[in-house]
Amino acid sequence: MKEPTPIIRPFGGLRPLPERAPEIVAPPYDVLSVEEARDLAKGKPNSFLHISRAEIDLPPDIHPYAPEVYHKSAQNFRRMMAGGLLIRDKIPCYYAYRMRKGLRATQIGLVAVLPVSAYDNGYIRQHEQTRLDKVNDRIRQIEALNTQTSPVLLAHPDNDDAECLVSLIASGDPITDVINDGVRHTLWQTIDPEIITRLNTAFGTMSALYIADGHHRLAAASRIAAARRGHGAPPSSEYFLAVIFPANQMRIMDYNRVVCGLNGLSPDGFLKALETCCAVEKMPKAASPEKAGIFSLYLPGRWYRLAVHPGRIPVNDPVRGLDVSMLSDLILAPILGITDMRRDRRIDFVGGVRGLKELENRVDSGEMAAAFALYPTSISTLMSVADAGEIMPPKSTWFEPKLVDGLVSHVMD
Repeated sequence: MKEPTPIIRPFGGLRPLPERAPEIVAPPYDVLSVEEARDLAKGKPNSFLHISRAEIDLPPDIHPYAPEVYHKSAQNFRRMMAGGLLIRDKIPCYYAYRMRKGLRATQIGLVAVLPVSAYDNGYIRQHEQTRLDKVNDRIRQIEALNTQTSPVLLAHPDNDDAECLVSLIASGDPITDVINDGVRHTLWQTIDPEIITRLNTAFGTMSALYIADGHHRLAAASRIAAARRGHGAPPSSEYFLAVIFPANQMRIMDYNRVVCGLNGLSPDGFLKALETCCAVEKMPKAASPEKAGIFSLYLPGRWYRLAVHPGRIPVNDPVRGLDVSMLSDLILAPILGITDMRRDRRIDFVGGVRGLKELENRVDSGEMAAAFALYPTSISTLMSVADAGEIMPPKSTWFEPKLVDGLVSHVMD
């Protein structure tokens, strides 16, 4: 169902003092382990990690979902607000957000708030199921701060008007410009009523928007809105924070798998079992799959190329034909006995940004028995699956580069 114009709305964002942004903005809360977050925030009292991952300021044995974590997050948030490190734009505006790695502009999108009703009625389309514990975590975090600090990443279909208008905003002087983990994050804003009206019109003509990353954040925002509705909550409770990029600019990397056992098989026995579904071939060196239907397998000290037999590749099924689905249906479940990708502790997931060397390290250390490198899912495939109302398997996509936390937040007052 198409949402009536306008689907987007300007807002007064909460953001770092420009000169303090380098010490404040941080990687998103969900890409770091607690140990990585603690190391990264060491000696940086104003890092946004003290808000997004407040367990780093508590004893090491604290559960990440313990009430003390959210209390500490709110305490750190209030400290930074009181210290004047975060400022609030008084006039509602739109923001242009560019991420650039090296000399190449990777993507330029729009920061806005959108109604949760657009998610509830299916206009904003999802491709991934959510886990209740992760949604509850985001609910407690948002409620503790009364602020959405981690934007949902959305993709929009091709639209020249929207892209030109966002680029126009980004042609002026930025309000924030910071480098984090090798990526340059730049933010502009506009209060120009003509540009705002034209953006509203451009986005209002789009048939749908697509969740790229942030399913749990958006599900949490929807539940908060529903719980507050009818209790005198401010209108902002009905909106969620998002950055919307053109789908044609977005980059999906591989999302790889490592397993900690071979289900009682020896490495040779495992390779023999694979021949029922794949052509197995030794590789002289590490290499990522060159196309869909190919997996790269790493066993201790050796890489193999697995080509799925053509007759085993599902046709006319957008989900079962995904490489992540075929790996599960042909190898992980029938051969390794791993049927629940969400809960089985024998499997873990490694974002492609960490490289093939990380897969080798996980296996050679003895922690894992095997690693699978996959061909990346395309953004067009993601949109097709979402349009069909289907759901991808867990950990099907890894978008890169990542948005940072703390660059701009949405206060729900």
